[in-house]
Amino acid sequence: MDCSQRKIARIHDFNLDFDHMSSRLCELQKQYPSGLIIPIMGKDIQSPGIPKMIEEINQCQYLTRVMIALSAESQDDYEEALRVSRNFKVPCQVAWCNKPEVTTVLEELKHKGLDVVSLSGKGKDVWIATGIAQLDLFAIALHDADITTYDRMIPTKLLYPIIEPKLDFFFSKGYYARINMKTRKMYGRITRLFIGPLLEVLQEKLQYSKFLTYMQSFSYPLSGELALYSDLATHIRIPNDWGLELGLLSELYRNAAYRRICEVDLGIYDHRHKQVTPDSLLKTAEDGFITLLRTLTEMENIEVSEPFLTSLQVAYRRLAQDKIRQYHAEAICNNFDFNRHDEEVDVDLLCNVIVSGGRKYLQNPIRAQLPDWLRTIAAMPDIRERLRDEAIEQ
Repeated sequence: MDCSQRKIARIHDFNLDFDHMSSRLCELQKQYPSGLIIPIMGKDIQSPGIPKMIEEINQCQYLTRVMIALSAESQDDYEEALRVSRNFKVPCQVAWCNKPEVTTVLEELKHKGLDVVSLSGKGKDVWIATGIAQLDLFAIALHDADITTYDRMIPTKLLYPIIEPKLDFFFSKGYYARINMKTRKMYGRITRLFIGPLLEVLQEKLQYSKFLTYMQSFSYPLSGELALYSDLATHIRIPNDWGLELGLLSELYRNAAYRRICEVDLGIYDHRHKQVTPDSLLKTAEDGFITLLRTLTEMENIEVSEPFLTSLQVAYRRLAQDKIRQYHAEAICNNFDFNRHDEEVDVDLLCNVIVSGGRKYLQNPIRAQLPDWLRTIAAMPDIRERLRDEAIEQ
């Protein structure tokens, strides 16, 4: 079994025990109150995995609060979210992040020079929810609502390393094997076939980058399962688009020491799978690539150009094809269902993202990022309280 450590501390699940960790978190609850944020679209509030998630979270008595960060298309979506929230035994709030009254508050912020009204998406919902949570929580965990293998250990594993006073972490990130053991298929294609090879190729082209070394230290940089101090959440900017996870890691690179970051083994993990299409995983890959280019320009002063993108595309394709051979060997030995042709097709599609995403970056290198909460509060000191009052039914 792998017990290695990298630049980022790894917490392996050799013998992580819920009763022990939960009991300890309960002891520390008053001094270090923690909560869980679950961003969700209104159309997904009735997903079949939600009841199982609620059942597991209800065993996490150490949680001070659960907050559903809801993007609702209608009042009916919101009412349904409220109905679902009543099944929680842990105190649960629904923050309607795109509620008209919330937009009115953000319009005032726009008049003060910070425009987030024109932005929409998961990043904005997380930004609003973390702003509200900062008011009375010491630590915040975050994960999506489509985890089909959910269990009570997910928030427990994420929060324990940053709340336990014997440790010194203020950010933890989940990592896992993206495998469906029932269908015996490997997933995690954007990480396996795009981000991983891309980081490796960029590192070779730049002939060593501290930022890329940092990014390569994470076992699963695209995982959406994380926990952090509320105070840290006030200092970081996050992208509004699907580059959220990579953007958070980039901001941590600016604001945190390596020794205060850890990653936690969440085991074998599965969630609702998306297709490699322009409006789904290709969009995720493109936004993530643009985030990497922007950060490398800021940190390493690289010059992005058409020749650079073409050269990167050629090198990426060859390395990604090499990775497919490795995953094919993994699948054969483990008796997994692995379609090598489909993986090759995915790499061809992802290869095009390098040029399309790169061109979008060149057209608008300063893409909209949500402001950090320190700046937001400086512009409008009571904004978090006002967002809380408008987004959450009292």
